Amino acid sequence: MRHPLDTLDWPVATDRLLLRRATPGDLDATWTFRQLPEVHEWVTAATTTYDDYRERFLRGERLADLLVIELDGRVIGDLTLHVHDAWAQEEVADQAKGVQGELGWTLDPSYGGKGYATEAVGALIEVSFRRLGLRRLHAECFYDNEASWRLMERVGMRREQHTVRESLHRTKGWLDGLSYALLAEEWPER
Repeated sequence: MRHPLDTLDWPVATDRLLLRRATPGDLDATWTFRQLPEVHEWVTAATTTYDDYRERFLRGERLADLLVIELDGRVIGDLTLHVHDAWAQEEVADQAKGVQGELGWTLDPSYGGKGYATEAVGALIEVSFRRLGLRRLHAECFYDNEASWRLMERVGMRREQHTVRESLHRTKGWLDGLSYALLAEEWPER
């Protein structure tokens, strides 16, 4: 079965950035910022060695969902879009196939504060709704990861859930979690 991102023409250009499908050749560029302590603290899987990172990065399903963010030819971050089915009752389950997406992102902190993450995530939302035809997007983070949930709010996502000590962090223990979402009809015409 083809990955939904395979159906699109890449790259996608924004005012300042280029979004494209990740390739095995992006391994070193993404490792450079993903191993930084301030990034490592929040990523889902904190691989501690280059070899472990390479193994995880090159997994087919992971690479299939991954996009890279380029600024003037330099990789400054990455995005993920995992397309999945919505929950549905059995009689209408066929209508819920591949209609939702989960977003994720990581940005090199040396490029923070310039609006690049907002621009890149906004472009991915646009692609998800306008080109892929998804109906709903969601994203989650630890409450303590303020930069992430502030980004969700900047791109127009709505906070749907604040859980209390429901999310287990590898070093901080049980933390509050946040869940944000956006429907296609809530996304303004760009």
